[in-house]
Formats: sequence, structure tokens, C-alpha cells
Amino acid sequence: MSLHPTLQPYADAWTHSIEAISELLQPLAEAEWNRRTPCPGWSVRDVVSHVIGLDCEMLGDPRPIHTLPRDLFHVTNDHQRYMEMQVDVRRHHTAPEMTSELEYVIIRRNRQLRNESRDPGTKVRGPLGTELTLEESMRRHAFDVWVHEQDLRTALGRPGNLDSPGAHVARDVLLGELPRVVAEDAQAPRSSAVVFDVHGPVEFLRTIRVDIQGRGTLETAPALGPAATLTLDWETYVRLACGRVTPESVTDRVKSEGDPDLTAAILSNFTVTQ
Repeated sequence: MSLHPTLQPYADAWTHSIEAISELLQPLAEAEWNRRTPCPGWSVRDVVSHVIGLDCEMLGDPRPIHTLPRDLFHVTNDHQRYMEMQVDVRRHHTAPEMTSELEYVIIRRNRQLRNESRDPGTKVRGPLGTELTLEESMRRHAFDVWVHEQDLRTALGRPGNLDSPGAHVARDVLLGELPRVVAEDAQAPRSSAVVFDVHGPVEFLRTIRVDIQGRGTLETAPALGPAATLTLDWETYVRLACGRVTPESVTDRVKSEGDPDLTAAILSNFTVTQ
């Protein structure tokens, strides 16, 4: 394989998640495709449509020409409108149409990855015409597909893969957002520290330090006398960060210590996906 070593973990994570999704879908009856998922406004079929659409865009396929209905309550901004296009265009597809399209896309993407020889820093097209590196594109894609695998598992009552390769990519993506959440969005006091203690299939202890200029940095060293400490399990961390649950609905799964106003502000700004 000619894939750059930096990109290999993201290809492996995508492969693991997409094969898990394919396996989850095989036994489903037609009615189960309409089950509601934790992803706002989306059914099982919609999430699978989104995953197919994401991979079609990684392949460079043209986007569908389609007009969205006006009554989609969960679509409130341009990013969501962009993402909804690939979903709405497949809303009336049957289960066999969905599974066969997914399988075909997987075959094409595997072929693309086998032949991928570009440098990780190569600029590629992202959503809404943005430009990002190939490495960031593949990293984000591995993250997205793993999160949607978890959406499907929740909807279908088939938990699993919370410690898979995709879960470790998700950990790094979500940790990368924490300094902004704490320092900018939650406005943590300058020269303070906030500790996150996460347990479960993926465990970590991380500190966000806010300097005198109000900038946040991610550290592995524990802080003495932090302004706040949040202790929660990995699954709850993911669901909060991806907007699948509200802080109010998981109060029994999140233990907070320290400044109550600060912990409330962090939790209310915890969602980092659009």
C-alpha cells in the first residue's frame, strides 16, 4: 500500500467503522431503517445516507442537484443544509438500495485508499468549498464515521466499539477542541486550570490551563487546586461533545467539583460538532 504512514491510522479507523456499520445493517427489517437515532432529526436511514454521502465526497463525486423541503426543523444553518442534501435525496430509498449503495461506495473507497500516494499536507476540498489538508480531511472523516456508527448502535440497541480505532481518533479530535471550549466559550478565569477525568473503554486525565492572556492549552500533567474538575465516562463525554444529549439529561453521569458557574458554563458549551 502506498498510503503515507501518517494517514494509515485514519484509513484503519474508517475501515473498522464502515465495516461495523455494514454488519449492523445486514439483518435489519425495513421498519428498523426508520428508527430514530440520537442525531437530531435523523433516522437510521438518514445516518446511513449521510455516511454514504461523506464517502462519495471523499471520492470526489459530484454533489446531488436537489432542493430541500422547507419544513426540516433540524436544519438551521448553511453547514446543516449542506449535509442534509445527501440525506434528503435518499429519504425514499429502500433497504436493499441503501445497503447495495453502501457496499459499492466501500469497494470504491477501498480502491481509492489502496492507490492513495499523496502527501498528508496536500490541500483537498472540504465541506462548503473549504480547503484543508488530506490528513485533516481523513482524520475528520474517520471521526465522523465512528460517531455515526455509535448513533446507529444506540438506535438499534447494539452497543460496542467504544474502544475501537475510531474511538481513539475521536478522543484526539475532541480533546483538540477542549482549550477553546474552556478558555473562550466558557470564559474560564485567567491563570486557572480545569481537569477532565474520563473513565471507561477510553480513559484519560487531561488539564486545560488558561494563561494570563486567556489562552487555553491542553496538558497531560494533573493540576493542583484546579478551578473545576469534571469526572465522567467516555460514552457520556462523546455524547455531550457531539450534541447527542443535553447536560441536564446526564447529570447523574457527570460529577463536577469546584466553581459551579464555571462547570455549568463548560457543560453548556461542550458540544463541538455542528
